[in-house]
Amino acid sequence: MQEAVQLRIFKFGGASVKDAAAIRNLRDIVQTHGQPGPLLVVVSAMGKTTNALEELFQLAHAGHDYAAPLARLRNFHLQVATELGVDDANAGSPALVELLEQLQDRLSTVQPGDFDKQYDQIVSFGELLATRIVARALQAQWLDCRTLIRTDHTWREGRVAWPATERLLQAGVAAQLAHGPVVTQGFLGGTSSGQTTTLGREGSDYTAAILAYCLGAQSVTIWKDVAGLLNADPKIFADTVRYPEISYQETIEMAYYGASVIHPKTIKPLAVKHIPLLVKSFVDPAAEGTIIHDCRHGLLVPALIRKTGQCLISFESRDLTFISEENLEVIFGALAQARLKIHLMQNSAISFSVCTDFSAFRLDKLLGLLRDQFTIHYNTGLELYTIKNYDTASIKRLTEGRELLLEQRSRQTFQFVCRGEVNEFTK
Repeated sequence: MQEAVQLRIFKFGGASVKDAAAIRNLRDIVQTHGQPGPLLVVVSAMGKTTNALEELFQLAHAGHDYAAPLARLRNFHLQVATELGVDDANAGSPALVELLEQLQDRLSTVQPGDFDKQYDQIVSFGELLATRIVARALQAQWLDCRTLIRTDHTWREGRVAWPATERLLQAGVAAQLAHGPVVTQGFLGGTSSGQTTTLGREGSDYTAAILAYCLGAQSVTIWKDVAGLLNADPKIFADTVRYPEISYQETIEMAYYGASVIHPKTIKPLAVKHIPLLVKSFVDPAAEGTIIHDCRHGLLVPALIRKTGQCLISFESRDLTFISEENLEVIFGALAQARLKIHLMQNSAISFSVCTDFSAFRLDKLLGLLRDQFTIHYNTGLELYTIKNYDTASIKRLTEGRELLLEQRSRQTFQFVCRGEVNEFTK
């Protein structure tokens, strides 16, 4: 029981395992900051591997040749293993080679249809490959979380079966933790029938929270390439400010609006059990970072959040009648069926508009469901900006010189949709 209280969870994202040098740095962090007590290390796919696997899957699904990108992916992972000295007979560890062969076999069976289900089976290899390499580099135990994090069959965004997951984790992990660090995958889960699911893009943070909740962890630390939780993405905005501490509630809202540091589902499981979340820099591990926990604070520096690749969809009644509750019920049902999430919505007398992530596949599905009942207009290539805890200066900074297609203001939040363009706020 004491071990469960003392357990800490470290989560390392793709940037922190992007190459051999990054994994050596990870090893240094674990050796320096991972003591004392049991440690569970959650690892994402290396660098841009998830993007590469998405490309491979799309080529295979379309019936196109994917031999060259598959060879690049294979050579990359084997080269990293060789540079780290964790290969066997200069050919990569048997487990790594076996996974690469499984990936090739899986790609050969991809067929038209069941896009999301097949996507999960292919893209999941990124985390499996990365954790095999990292576990060898740390001389740690490897754990397949697909057998322990139980989800339903909602492909690409598996819903966690919490009682089953808690039971499986408590029975399957404690013994391993007693023998040293354990390395497992972020982003992945599995159904009761043994099929792989994913928890949503960038879902490794969520994995760490699931593990912490179910195992009663003392804390979760997410290692990033930034100094902590910032008020804006430093790759986009100059003069960012670090929050030394911030409440669960504020962080949930920032994540919901699209702040890239924390996955939106991460905070709730931690808040329920009052498990603190630390955001620290793998570039400067000794730096203070940010602690997210139960706390009270005064007015915060405005948080500036940008979501690219947005689509603004407007529905109008064909006979110029008002948009009624019955109309909205139909529209919401179709959006749910097409699995398009609403980031912003607004209605007028005869129209209703929503801003969602753009997906040609999902938009086509939505149009097929609703075009007979509504006149539908849409714009793509847009950006959605959110200012949390806004003030006059922050609104002026983001809106000046822009054509706003849609804007909305509440007591603490200002949002607007505009056309995508080169961002003048970039450093």
